[in-house]
Amino acid sequence: MPADRERLKTLVEEVGRFYVTDRSMSRAQARMVALLAAGEPPKREVETYVSAVLRYFGAFQREARAHLSDVEKRLAKAAQVQFNLTAERGVAERRVAATQGVLSRIAELAGR
Repeated sequence: MPADRERLKTLVEEVGRFYVTDRSMSRAQARMVALLAAGEPPKREVETYVSAVLRYFGAFQREARAHLSDVEKRLAKAAQVQFNLTAERGVAERRVAATQGVLSRIAELAGR
């Protein structure tokens, strides 16, 4: 059981590094910290804690994945806009060069 206690302690420490605003998760965290400090927590308390962590971090992960997906879509749109602008710039540069050629020919003719 010492290995399980160490894994539980590591989990509790890792969860403790998060800023948790959910009251239920905060209470479960505080309770498990106290139980670990007092000794070996009862199996039922560990199960309750693990369920609370799964519930909270499962929702947190879904939210984070949705945000990541949104950011990736926005980055793809930005990349497409950059690609389109680069292509448009190339067309504009070729037009400038072509018109400059015509204007140079006119200047040559006028200089004669």
